[in-house]
Amino acid sequence: MTERHTGGSGLPDLSGASWRTSSFSQDGSDCVQAAFLSDGGVALRHSRDPGGSVLVYTRREWDAFLKGAKDGEFDLA
Repeated sequence: MTERHTGGSGLPDLSGASWRTSSFSQDGSDCVQAAFLSDGGVALRHSRDPGGSVLVYTRREWDAFLKGAKDGEFDLA
């Protein structure tokens, strides 16, 4: 995972990113938004601070996270 801050040099261009909010979000104001990038990566940001920090994952990192979530790797119990 690479933390990226918008507005600096050498950062991915996220100006045309299509940000998605989970349908499980009740009002859409306090959640994580995801954008799928043209290079296969995935960018994440907080919906309350769309101009703030953005986390960018490679496709491989994202796939590993999804597999872990599906397998219960992050379950508290």
